Amino acid sequence: MQYNTSSLIFRVIKMKICALPGLGPKSQTMLAVAGIESIETLKRLGSVRAYAMVKRAGCAPSLNLLWGLESAVSGLPWQEVAKSHRTSLLLALEEIESKRKAGHRTESDE
Repeated sequence: MQYNTSSLIFRVIKMKICALPGLGPKSQTMLAVAGIESIETLKRLGSVRAYAMVKRAGCAPSLNLLWGLESAVSGLPWQEVAKSHRTSLLLALEEIESKRKAGHRTESDE
């Protein structure tokens, strides 16, 4: 069986963020407002930095967005993320926000 690899690559590149598990059109809109418009950028930044950028962009995300972002990046169901990774994600978010308040630039400030 032959595969048209260029077509497959094009479909993967054009895949929308809202197609990732745990994310939908509203999440995609908030990420776009924050300047995150590709899956590659989301994965490079990671869930916590992406969430911090959404907050800084003036959106009012709930923590469900953070769980959804981590689900999309890690491949874990968002329910498991919310239950098992809640504390580590919130601590990482607090660290990013405190560094920013102290005047330290982070990758998400770029």
